[in-house]
Amino acid sequence: MKSFSSILLAWYEQNKRNLPWRHTKDPYKIWLCEIIMQQTRVAQGLTYYNRFVETFPTSADLARATEDQVLKLWQGLGYYSRARNLHAAAKSMNGVFPPTYDGVRALKGVGDYTAAAICSIAYDMPYAVVDGNVYRVLSRVFGIDTPIDGTEGKKQFTELAQQLLDKQNPGDYNQAIMDFGAMVCTPQAPQCLMCPLVNMCKSYKEGTQEKLPVKALKTKITTRYFHYIYVEQGQYTWLHQRGAGDVWQNLYEPPLLETADGKFKRHSLQLSQWFGRSAQVVPVSKTPLKHVLSHRIIYASLYKVVVPPSRKLPEEFIQVQTKDLPKYAVSRLVQKLLEKL
Repeated sequence: MKSFSSILLAWYEQNKRNLPWRHTKDPYKIWLCEIIMQQTRVAQGLTYYNRFVETFPTSADLARATEDQVLKLWQGLGYYSRARNLHAAAKSMNGVFPPTYDGVRALKGVGDYTAAAICSIAYDMPYAVVDGNVYRVLSRVFGIDTPIDGTEGKKQFTELAQQLLDKQNPGDYNQAIMDFGAMVCTPQAPQCLMCPLVNMCKSYKEGTQEKLPVKALKTKITTRYFHYIYVEQGQYTWLHQRGAGDVWQNLYEPPLLETADGKFKRHSLQLSQWFGRSAQVVPVSKTPLKHVLSHRIIYASLYKVVVPPSRKLPEEFIQVQTKDLPKYAVSRLVQKLLEKL
């Protein structure tokens, strides 16, 4: 009987996707790929990967960029902390990508999974990856119902993944099991009848595919209500740069009024302080735009206000020419709202 790893490698040889980062051993490009592809579909991430490689061919090029340039290039991909960490890590390299596992693991934004992926693919080091795809494949094939979000489960799956790793072909093996989880052993409606591992799969025999892997904790979802106000001041508009401690750190946005109940406070003190008591704030869209993040659901509405050129700019905003607005990195939500203007 063929081993688990040999079956996966044979499947990968026949079914691996033709992706640009699979034709290089450059650790910088593999690192870019791994960071960009976190929480991202390949079809979407591929465009960003090509854009980053073209704009920043080396880690030194990325290190020389400003954070605003990096965030603008990342715009629309979400999870913007990845872009900030990417930039910080590049600046810490001094132009040379770390050649050791510990060096790679020490990069900002790089965890055990990412370090294992980079080192196995670029350097042929025997480190097994453990991500959502790997948890799913291993829990189903070996019938493991230990919760993957607990200390015991993480240890159990990490040890099993390392035992199964093909030490002679660690890079191909890691890519094989990740591709297999994404293409065959999918979260919903897995392709069991086409699966080369079906004869050894315990969850298939027991009909428990949809129940595995197990998570003990449920993510708490919070709902927030954002009211953006687009300012028209002659040829200028106002922007605010978001700070730390919340979503979209360091990205730009129009003035924002957040309410707890979703109702727009048209006569709020905040609006009067910004625009004056006589300012007419009018809605641009009739219904809020729903935007889903990992732990939040945001309902966002867009309004518009015209202020005279003489109106003093509040200190928390910057004044930019309207024609220069596309130069500023904004969230995908803000981008969608501004498209309504």
